[in-house]
Amino acid sequence: MSQGVGAVKYIVAVASGKGGVGKSTVSANLAVAAAQLGYQVGLLDADIYGPSQARLLGIADGVMPDVIEEKFFIPIEAHGVSAMSMAFLTREKTPMVWRGPMASGALQQMIESTRWGELDVLFVDMPPGTGDIQLTLSQRTRLAGAVVVTTPQDIALIDARRAIEMFQKVSVPIVGMVQNMAIHTCSNCGHEDPVFGSDGGQTLANEYEAPILANIPLSRVIRETSDAGAPISAVDKDGSVAAAYREAAAAVMATLSGSEAPRAPTISMTE
Repeated sequence: MSQGVGAVKYIVAVASGKGGVGKSTVSANLAVAAAQLGYQVGLLDADIYGPSQARLLGIADGVMPDVIEEKFFIPIEAHGVSAMSMAFLTREKTPMVWRGPMASGALQQMIESTRWGELDVLFVDMPPGTGDIQLTLSQRTRLAGAVVVTTPQDIALIDARRAIEMFQKVSVPIVGMVQNMAIHTCSNCGHEDPVFGSDGGQTLANEYEAPILANIPLSRVIRETSDAGAPISAVDKDGSVAAAYREAAAAVMATLSGSEAPRAPTISMTE
């Protein structure tokens, strides 16, 4: 089995540009949904400073990946997904007080020193922003595309637009967008309330000619299952949210299989 991502067919970044929009939850559920569709799936938590995939996937604090030949990590399996995260190498209470180059080096090591094996797709849960980590991933991997996560709120759309523009600068296609917290349905009366606004994600998707892959509701159940380490795609397979994630994962894979082979991007620092 080869180390690194050499045997990974497609690498897909899941990004938002802004924190707090549920990007990590979307990443975990997309990965689980793709695995349910029969694909070999990996999930790389690239948020070095605030890794959350261990908690989302139900991997206990302190569980560490096996190391072979004294230098290669074996991903931890959870819900049919092979996962790697800085959270597996530290404890929940340990802050990563690092400068940018150190964080980029840690990400590079996780990419190159993990034995991912032959995966159909590796989803990468990106940190907020458009800085060192994003450039490292673009330079060190063959990104096949990106999924951008946003809420309908104007302030989230501003940062989602920045994320899209960043990927365009490094020649990474936008596979689609997930509009998270799109609607809230009252559990008592059934009234639907667009807490964060409506149609903002669709407007942005139209602007960049990218499809909306899923509209995910603002739901207490999603929050509860995420906190419990059991993604809703895994624990409520027959539910509407799980179905939406499976449709989104199927659309991502269909788009990737119909696209040209990914190539290394050219990094341009000019405006």
